[in-house]
Amino acid sequence: MSHPVLRSTHGPDPEEPHGRADLHIHTLASDGVCGVEEILAFVVEKTQLDVIAIADHERVDAAHAARAIARARDLPLEVIIGEEVSTRGGHLLALFIEEAIPPLRSLRDSIGLIHEQGGLAIPAHPLFPYPMCAQAWTLRGLLDAKDPRVRPDALEAFNPTTFGRPVHRRVVAFAAERNLAVVGNSDAHEAASVGTGWTTFEGRTGEDLRAAILAGASGWHGSFHRTSSQLPTFGKQLRKYGRDARAEILGRARRDGSGRDHGYPGGDRRPPALDGSAIARPREEGRR
Repeated sequence: MSHPVLRSTHGPDPEEPHGRADLHIHTLASDGVCGVEEILAFVVEKTQLDVIAIADHERVDAAHAARAIARARDLPLEVIIGEEVSTRGGHLLALFIEEAIPPLRSLRDSIGLIHEQGGLAIPAHPLFPYPMCAQAWTLRGLLDAKDPRVRPDALEAFNPTTFGRPVHRRVVAFAAERNLAVVGNSDAHEAASVGTGWTTFEGRTGEDLRAAILAGASGWHGSFHRTSSQLPTFGKQLRKYGRDARAEILGRARRDGSGRDHGYPGGDRRPPALDGSAIARPREEGRR
């Protein structure tokens, strides 16, 4: 479990009755270490979040599963479909989409594809000097583009991880300079980290959130992690990758249609597909 420090905030008072959203959460389907049911349970029991986005790398199946489970069980939160897209210009959050955005295209083209689906495009952990992060010169070019379809809708101004903390002030200043909307997210890779960064907005629903971002009226809040506190999560990820590899090899050897677990009912089948008969009740103990 992460142990966050250094609380930071900008926007509506987090103690006031505004909606809260965490729009950058990973699951077992990509490089997270928890399934969607564990994440949903944590959000309901341990956070004050109204909206979450599952944003796995290059896929949306777990996000669709999380939304279906939340609706079927009438959970007091809204799940929107997201994806963290690997572009040639850095990682990009695609929110309010339905279909996965293909990876390894230009940042410009990827933003255009997100907008074609009616989604919002938000560079993740920008300005950090690393290829997975969009840089200022690239963002300036997009923001100055004549075609509004290729302009990002906001910046992830708060990200509590190693990518976000060192450049946090620069990102906030850049967003203010360009009059760009901001969001805060946890970039959680395990359930216990969900909600360590969050976005505030007027209202409680996903559509309220979308409207606030587009109006530049969203705020960011959260607590940064100590670098050392992320090491246990890295260890869990390494063990997960080992389990995934073994499950894939055994499934192929047995030819029984099984494989690695994507973190939702039916996610360990090939091809993975949500088991609709299981979503109206909690998953059996021991199968998370």
